[in-house]
Amino acid sequence: MSPAPSPAGPDPFAARVRAALGADLRAAGVDTVQVNVGLRCNLACRHCHVESSPRRTEAMDEPTFRAVLDAADRLRARTLDLTGGEPELHPCFRSFVDAARARGLAVIVRTNLVVLLDPGREDLPEWLAERRVRLIASLPCYLPENVNRQRGSGVHARSLEALRRLNAVGYGVRPDLPLDLVYNPLGPALPPPEAELEAAYRTVLEREAGVRFHRLRALANMPIGRFARDLARQGALADYEARLRTAFNPATIEHLMCRRQVSVRWDGTLYDCDFNLALGLGAGAGRMRVEDLGADFARRRVRTGPHCFGCTAGAGSSCGGALV
Repeated sequence: MSPAPSPAGPDPFAARVRAALGADLRAAGVDTVQVNVGLRCNLACRHCHVESSPRRTEAMDEPTFRAVLDAADRLRARTLDLTGGEPELHPCFRSFVDAARARGLAVIVRTNLVVLLDPGREDLPEWLAERRVRLIASLPCYLPENVNRQRGSGVHARSLEALRRLNAVGYGVRPDLPLDLVYNPLGPALPPPEAELEAAYRTVLEREAGVRFHRLRALANMPIGRFARDLARQGALADYEARLRTAFNPATIEHLMCRRQVSVRWDGTLYDCDFNLALGLGAGAGRMRVEDLGADFARRRVRTGPHCFGCTAGAGSSCGGALV
């Protein structure tokens, strides 16, 4: 795992925000509680910032998940966003979803798609549709050579098969079953304009592969985790970090995901976003747990570091895609 920026060291991102806003970056409420339920995954993607793989064993237990739901109630959050690793691989995945829906929370599941083809999980498309779970599916490119290079041999074809199964039960077709796709650049570049990229995805996936989806979300690769090490081996990390700093766009600050959501790690500790989680850069003083979540947390000062330039570069980037 990448080392966390030192809290005592200089934070050039915080300085840029103060220059733009005349104030520190602070949260503006908590609409979404994002839950990293564990790091086990059936893939080991080159761009994965939390460094998931089939060998990881970290997983949230049921008491911690119940504490997450209680915290969501206290904060009056509307959405629970399940991520990982691969959330569907958690042994309590289905009970987690049912418990959240029973509390009246909208549920997002971030899926790598190919997990839906695993033996014993073939019924998941229908199961998820019955519960009106929103799906955000990673498909880092529409070209097979790029997907397979980033995620592993054969993943592109398996992803398309999973998408067809989701389409068959209404995902990406019916308005009440949203299916969004996520794009990541293959290398050290910012994503193209999201609307143009979405049009290209539709041309290839809908017309040539018969696959439908609702919208595309373009995410920048953060200079942390496996992606940072890959760039460092190529001697390209410093150039990429400089590109992100140069592309800083103050118009993105208002829409940063850290301002309206909180991330909970599998062990119950709190982070301002999933990227800070990957770095071990805890919210507040760095020792807060989900049981500590209260109304005052919704106005907290957000912890930042140099990696945050990845969220403010160009059109911006977040778990929801481009920001402006």
